[in-house]
Amino acid sequence: MHRAKALLAAAALAAVAALAAPALPAAAASTVTNPGFESNGASQTPTGWSESGTVAASKSEAGGRSGSYRGTHWSASAYTVETYQTLTGLSTGSYTLSAWVRSGGGQSAAYLAMKNCGGAQAQVNIPTSTSAWVQVSVTANVSSTSCTLSVYSSAAANQWLNLDDVTFVKGATGGTSLQVKGGDLSSLKKNEDFGALYYTSSGTQGDAIAILKNAGMNYARLKVWVNPADGYNNKARVLTMAQRIKAQGLKLLVDFHYSDSWADPGKQVPPAAWANYSLAQLNTAVYNHTYDVLNALKAQGTTADMVQVGNEINPGMLLPTGSTSNWDNLSQLLKSGVNAVKAVNSSTLVMLHLAEGGDNATFRWWFDQAVAYRVPFDVIGASFYCYWHGPLSGLQANLNDMASRYGKPVIVAETAYGFTTAQDDGETNIFTSSLASTCGYPASATGQRDAFAAVVNIVKNVPNGRGMGVFYWEPAWTAQAGSGWDPANPSSGNGWENQALFDYSSRALTAMSVYGSM
Repeated sequence: MHRAKALLAAAALAAVAALAAPALPAAAASTVTNPGFESNGASQTPTGWSESGTVAASKSEAGGRSGSYRGTHWSASAYTVETYQTLTGLSTGSYTLSAWVRSGGGQSAAYLAMKNCGGAQAQVNIPTSTSAWVQVSVTANVSSTSCTLSVYSSAAANQWLNLDDVTFVKGATGGTSLQVKGGDLSSLKKNEDFGALYYTSSGTQGDAIAILKNAGMNYARLKVWVNPADGYNNKARVLTMAQRIKAQGLKLLVDFHYSDSWADPGKQVPPAAWANYSLAQLNTAVYNHTYDVLNALKAQGTTADMVQVGNEINPGMLLPTGSTSNWDNLSQLLKSGVNAVKAVNSSTLVMLHLAEGGDNATFRWWFDQAVAYRVPFDVIGASFYCYWHGPLSGLQANLNDMASRYGKPVIVAETAYGFTTAQDDGETNIFTSSLASTCGYPASATGQRDAFAAVVNIVKNVPNGRGMGVFYWEPAWTAQAGSGWDPANPSSGNGWENQALFDYSSRALTAMSVYGSM
């Protein structure tokens, strides 16, 4: 537990608070007063802040994120408490409230909020299981001249959260506005061909790409398989989808898997046609395949803006030849892909992409090898699913380190979260209630929104503006019979539909609004 108070002292404070009158509102100002809880050290009522509810549970104490002190919610008995301050003299417009938080978990409610700003209360849930500091943000429109900034907890005995380094800035972004506001649309064409329809949140039918674009998405990602059994995600289908994507004014990321099916850390299987190739033959095949797809895109006027040479290549690619146990081989294969990208269009960016986005040791080791073997790249990509890859603080630390260590922009190339644990087809869902319990966000529409927003917020706050963007993985892959995960099995279903950004009525979910704040 992250606190310095003894239980006896806390009990005494609670007894005094029970006899005291409610705390008076703090004096209002147009900027946050005492944002780091440093002004009067350890205190029952921090300078500038007001408290309501179980006021003894709200205080400042030693152990700040950047200074000596922090705000804390904690009590030896169950409590509901709010710590807040009201700012006045504000001009109208969009504002973003951010704070660094951590939590022991288990609260029935814990959130950062903007309220009494002239519209509906806006809030973001504080992850209820993160022992390391992580930044969260919420944006709202201020249509009056005042706004109340609030942190709220409803918790059982001995549950805690910490708060520090609060900021309130005008603008919808908070941090650096992202260049890449992306979504992977690789399964959209197959879904549509089997009858999938898409609707806005109000129920108007439309093109899924247009719906996502209108929400703020500006970049689409398409994977490429060499010779998939179902004929989807091959060169021809990618060319067709690229025309639609570019026609909507979106940029294009092409994701080469160098396989006939899924390539990820657990499987990097060469295409069947390349199965017996030597290293020299694989180098030629990688170059020719990459060049062929990208040149065809360029010829039809849909040049790729960014390319992944390999997908989640933690163990290497085209195993066993291109394993990380033989970096000389792997570096040759990577260079073959990079050279083909640049031969088609020198300004197309090259991303090298790993999974396990919170694993800094792996990222350091892998990219140190890539640099040592002089593999050229422009962007570092990371997959991050909080239910697999650990706390948000791990992602934050890793991206910040990658951007600084290699001087390159960083992108979360894949992320997603579930809006429910219910199924919409017969395929067992990947995202389950047990996975949801690891992240600190409920399996709900708002939980999905907050989990997506938390990842976006981390990328926006990578130092020196090197947080380039985020791709939500398969926002339009709803459950549609015939459009399953296995290209070799037409009866396979979709285990991802509860993480799409369209609900089981194919209507846009609230998480899609996160694109507008990126």
